[in-house]
Amino acid sequence: MDVSRIRADFPTVRNGSSVYLDNACQSLKPDQVIRKMVEYYEEYPSCGGRSVHSMATRVSTEVDETREKMARFFGSDDPRCFVFTKNATEGLNTVALGLDLRPGDTVLTSDAEHNSNHVQWFKVQERGIKRRFFRTSERGEFDIEAYKEAVTRDVKAVSVTQTSNVTGVTYPIKEMAEIAHDAGAVISVDGAQAAPHMHVNVTDLDADFYSASMHKMLAPTGVGMLYGKEEALKNLRPLMYGGGTVGLTTYDTVKTSPAPEKFEAGLLNYSGIIGTSAALDYLSRIGMKEVEAHEISLQRIVQKAIDDMPEVSIVGPEDPASRGGIFSFNVKGLSSHDVAVMMDSIGSVMVRSGMHCAHPFFESRDLGGSVRASFYIYNDRGDMERFLETLRKIIRAFSK
Repeated sequence: MDVSRIRADFPTVRNGSSVYLDNACQSLKPDQVIRKMVEYYEEYPSCGGRSVHSMATRVSTEVDETREKMARFFGSDDPRCFVFTKNATEGLNTVALGLDLRPGDTVLTSDAEHNSNHVQWFKVQERGIKRRFFRTSERGEFDIEAYKEAVTRDVKAVSVTQTSNVTGVTYPIKEMAEIAHDAGAVISVDGAQAAPHMHVNVTDLDADFYSASMHKMLAPTGVGMLYGKEEALKNLRPLMYGGGTVGLTTYDTVKTSPAPEKFEAGLLNYSGIIGTSAALDYLSRIGMKEVEAHEISLQRIVQKAIDDMPEVSIVGPEDPASRGGIFSFNVKGLSSHDVAVMMDSIGSVMVRSGMHCAHPFFESRDLGGSVRASFYIYNDRGDMERFLETLRKIIRAFSK
């Protein structure tokens, strides 16, 4: 993996002097993605799937090709099982609010979910549906026995992250899906933090639903993905209705389109979807196993230095290979927000601070939040050294 060549493709890296370590929130965009979006606006800024003129036909072709490319990227031979959404949040909400759950049914999630896979279940509970959590360790590590014990016969749906956006811990989805299916439950996966950083094969995982955000995968904002097995999508109610979701309507009847169209109400984000095509090409050329190995190598650089910083406490596993591209930590005597501000002002290093939309995880562990440095393909050893040197300056000057 030629990181120096990759860095040259990103204008934010190429033209800037800062170090961007907020990739778990959103990735930077390469020239290839930006050019593809501009191509749409300059050459064929029209509607797909409606008009039959040449510009509209080109849009439809580009959208279809992106869907096919997405299916290949995620290990499926059926593009129609992939729905374009705004983000992973929309996909997760579509599943939660569209499943045929009934009073007395139980939904199982982990105790470390992002709000995108937490808040909507309160709405579902208003219909008499129960909610249960299975526990992870104090550091957020997965406990298969705790999961097995929680998957009882009343559980009709499991909805769980694949990779935690706080700790970087990755759950064994394939094994979890088998256990859920044996109990008669469907499983929905939040892949927002997994899909950008590792090889994901939805067929092999055997999840019924899988949601991801393309804006974390070099693609434009406003594009996400919901994968569902054919039968699962057939039985799922759409979150929205309107143009594009129907075959024919009369004053008295509505004929709903099949998936994926029935979930794609209104005008799609065509420029974003077309830009996503270039992002998938870019990541495919690198290889997702290479991406994962690169991030772990950066984690090892950080861990070696952190071992000599007693003022720093890690939020997550101590093993750097178990954290993916996420390094969450706290500095003794300082709030996470203070550290993040000083990182930016002292070293021009951009990180995130707070509870990272995973409030229950922090509340249950009596933590006020954490600083989160998250890595991606364009980060290199120099970025890690600058991050670590800035952290040392903060500790020397302000930590008690």
